[in-house]
Amino acid sequence: MRKFESNDRDALIQLWETVFPDDPPHNEPAAVLRAKLEVDDLVFVAESNGKIVGACMAGYDGHRGWLYAVAVYKEHRRNGTGAELVKHAMAALKELGCIKVNLQIRVTNTQVAAFYESLGFSVEERLSMGAFL
Repeated sequence: MRKFESNDRDALIQLWETVFPDDPPHNEPAAVLRAKLEVDDLVFVAESNGKIVGACMAGYDGHRGWLYAVAVYKEHRRNGTGAELVKHAMAALKELGCIKVNLQIRVTNTQVAAFYESLGFSVEERLSMGAFL
């Protein structure tokens, strides 16, 4: 587990395109990564045999932390890679003073909900809203 480096760009974009093939256009990986790196460098990758197999983008607004675009190639799941990646990102947020981390998942993605529950996350009754600018 380590921070993203500029030479990871193409591999990270390929990972996100593979793991999130049905994401809407506003989540286009190259644009998301470019925008994120203009703000901060809270992007983490997991490597296996010198290749990126997972990634997680984190955010911190000084009050709450967030996890975004947590992705692990299918063939590298269920071996601890995702858990270690999330824990690594959460530790980085904690170092910044973050005391609570949030994330959003699609309501139909029950398998990933169980994964996050195993890491200590719980469902909070909220209505998630958004607006495009």
